[in-house]
Amino acid sequence: MSSDPNILLVILDSARAQNLSAYGHVNETTPFLESFAAERATLYEQARAPGARSVTSHASIFSGLHVDEHGVVSAAERLDPTVSVFHKLRAEGYDTGIFTEIDWLTAVDVGLKDGFDTVVGARNVPFPDGVNPHEFVSNEGQGNYAEFVKTALASDHPVRSLANGVATKLQSDYMRYLPGCVTASTPADVYVDAFLEWSGDSDGPWAACVNLMDAHIPYEPAAEHDLWGGSKASGLQSAFEDQKWVFHGGQNPWWQKKAVESLYDGAIRQMDAELERLVAALKRRGDLDDTLLVITSDHGEGFGEPSRLQDSVRIAEHGVAIHDAVVHVPLLVRQPGQTEPRRVERPATLTAFPDVVNAVREGASPSAGSCPDEPVVATAVGLDKPLQRRASDYVSDLSPWLDDKRAVFDYDEDAGVVVKYCRVRDTAATIHSRDPQTAYRIARTDDGRVDEVFDELSKLDVRTDGESLEDLDEGTYDRLEDLGYV
Repeated sequence: MSSDPNILLVILDSARAQNLSAYGHVNETTPFLESFAAERATLYEQARAPGARSVTSHASIFSGLHVDEHGVVSAAERLDPTVSVFHKLRAEGYDTGIFTEIDWLTAVDVGLKDGFDTVVGARNVPFPDGVNPHEFVSNEGQGNYAEFVKTALASDHPVRSLANGVATKLQSDYMRYLPGCVTASTPADVYVDAFLEWSGDSDGPWAACVNLMDAHIPYEPAAEHDLWGGSKASGLQSAFEDQKWVFHGGQNPWWQKKAVESLYDGAIRQMDAELERLVAALKRRGDLDDTLLVITSDHGEGFGEPSRLQDSVRIAEHGVAIHDAVVHVPLLVRQPGQTEPRRVERPATLTAFPDVVNAVREGASPSAGSCPDEPVVATAVGLDKPLQRRASDYVSDLSPWLDDKRAVFDYDEDAGVVVKYCRVRDTAATIHSRDPQTAYRIARTDDGRVDEVFDELSKLDVRTDGESLEDLDEGTYDRLEDLGYV
């Protein structure tokens, strides 16, 4: 094994543990992960995401800080890039790369992209070898149509570049008129290909984050992976005016949200197939045994589950709920040279990622791994002003979603269960979680545990002012809006 192992963090964006067959889901969504975990990886059964939305969780994963410590919850805040593990790895000689279509990591200046030499962002264009309109707008600003045409005509692939421009405009403004074969997002294979090409060309140790968005709304699995949804579920999803608030507001019945979970399962199956291809390629190259491979998710997804904290509230999508549907995530870790499988039942946290990286680089095999000595915590940040405006189009009373929700996860050794204490304002609950499929409330109090743990946390000086939404280019803003973040 090299003294400088490669580092690969794969984030299956929005994939909750409950819907992975590796975690007991009835549909065979992750046959590769099941076999991989059984042969040569450590599977954490009770991992929790630090936040309930992408920007908060990624900031915590990269920095090792809790959400309440770093305070980066929107485009208005920027994380000090030097606290990112990828920034430190780059400074110490690693080639670093980020591969994803999510703009929080590639376009919006929240301090997360700064640790990467190579940034591969939005690729939802028909011809990746042509000029990408999203990148053009990020560099040149919005509305420069004539300049884009000049750039396209001067490129190596003028016709393909112009076609990318037309396709991007249609996807942005006229998606409802496009055929079903045109997808709103970029499938996992595009980023797996980009990562494999980049890592194969690297001369030294590399560190990368590959974030796959297939399980993020909208769910658009290819036909070979769409085993449980089909055209009726796809048609139902495409008719939703909004993916979350129409259900909270009563404009759409909850059974419809549950129905599109079938597409979600197919999207997870699609990512699993790409993970198999990625791992196989690393193995063929001889890189797998020299790589720390971490596979996880930044948060989960809700499909109408009743809240165990707030009566009469249900969970749709993610962002403002502390429900385990949103924060109970998969976590598989394969350390360099690992040959034996392992399963861990104690609560684990994604904020341990930088510590695991450091330990492996020092040649250690930490017995605790991603399980800290202190309690595992999670924070779901309340709606900010832009999201309040979006939600208020459908919901008259936003009070259930305005305040931060916090949770503390302990482990009861005798009962063999994770004990979750959670609170929002004056409402609290204690919940027992046996596995991703089984959890239940045992009390309407947290016995003061949430305040006890969170009072020990404090805002650190790692945050500065970021961008306002008005500063974002039109393409970036539109993509964030499509994903439900503004």
